Amino acid sequence: MELDNLLSQLSLKGFSAALTKQQENPVYNEMPFEERLIQLLQAELSERLNRKIKRNLAAAKLKEKMARVEDIDYGIQRGLNKSIMTSLIGGDYLRRKQNIIITGPTGTGKSYIAQALANRAILDGYTARYYRVPRLMEELKLARLEGDYIKMLSRLARFNLLILDDFGISAFEADEANDLLEVIEDRVGVNSTIVTSQLPIDNWYDCLKNATVADAILDRLVHSSHKIKLSGESVRKLKSEENIV
Repeated sequence: MELDNLLSQLSLKGFSAALTKQQENPVYNEMPFEERLIQLLQAELSERLNRKIKRNLAAAKLKEKMARVEDIDYGIQRGLNKSIMTSLIGGDYLRRKQNIIITGPTGTGKSYIAQALANRAILDGYTARYYRVPRLMEELKLARLEGDYIKMLSRLARFNLLILDDFGISAFEADEANDLLEVIEDRVGVNSTIVTSQLPIDNWYDCLKNATVADAILDRLVHSSHKIKLSGESVRKLKSEENIV
């Protein structure tokens, strides 16, 4: 069987492309076999990692697909601590299965920061999924009606990082608060969650309505979280004014 067919059947695309380059460059003829083989295997590993990252980026459903931690602006006065962000960007919170809560007024960059951290996590080999909380509640309701509720909870639990954006944008119904508790419960100590909210954490009780459920959610989520409290004017407004000037 020809070499190309073997490589194709084994799906060694990176190996095959690197081999073609070696065959076209006579310099490799002088290189020891083992060194050439190592380069071919490294090319295959790189190709597989790139495919994995591409799959995970697509699965994350990020709204801000181009959000990057390198582009976070620390020059804007909004209470964002660069040293804390540097630690989070390093990913230790993911390894420790810890959470992040980002609160602050509209436009201060909560969602962008969360999604930038998700993009960084994906590049580091983790899986992630982004949801606006109202949309997640709707999907959980639909999953319950279609008999897929438990399967959906299991899928949500498996993501290394789950972003819950716009928490508390509207008050929760009783069944929605219970659904959120189920999502959080399945992830405690297993994987990390980032929550963004316009509401200060102290006000979460009011939007969850049920004190017992609120206690359970906050106990599981808040106490194992890194907290980022943003303030100031809308970043979009400030950048718009800069462009005008």
